[in-house]
Amino acid sequence: MNDDIELAKACSDAMYAKDAASRGLGIEVTESTPGCSKLTMTVRAEFSNGHDICHGGYIFMFADSAFAYACNNRNRNTVASAASIEFIGAAHTGDRLTAIAHERSRGSKIGVYDVEVYNQDDRLLALFRGDSYQIRGSVIPQGEGE
Repeated sequence: MNDDIELAKACSDAMYAKDAASRGLGIEVTESTPGCSKLTMTVRAEFSNGHDICHGGYIFMFADSAFAYACNNRNRNTVASAASIEFIGAAHTGDRLTAIAHERSRGSKIGVYDVEVYNQDDRLLALFRGDSYQIRGSVIPQGEGE
């Protein structure tokens, strides 16, 4: 297997072990390759708002998690410097969502990532864009998983 792919998975596994927020929402990391990630989540009843649809904040958080896994899986601590979302469709209780994050640009400190959120019928629900900023340190100790 490719060392970069193994490192990406090791970074995602290490992050997930500490990521109480994503685990609390039932988010699962299903794929992790350098600069990309794929996550899944089932919409629970408590995610519903006053219109009986999934609150946009949960969809934003879901997309933001995919962004985080994509920009950290090269083993460089990276945080968001900005993020935005466009809601295209609604999610409902019981829907199985998938967030797919792709690196669009990555420099020595700054990156740009796009995330698409789909439901179980492959219907596009949201488009998210995140800007990242690399800070000091690594996700896993240097040498581990590399």
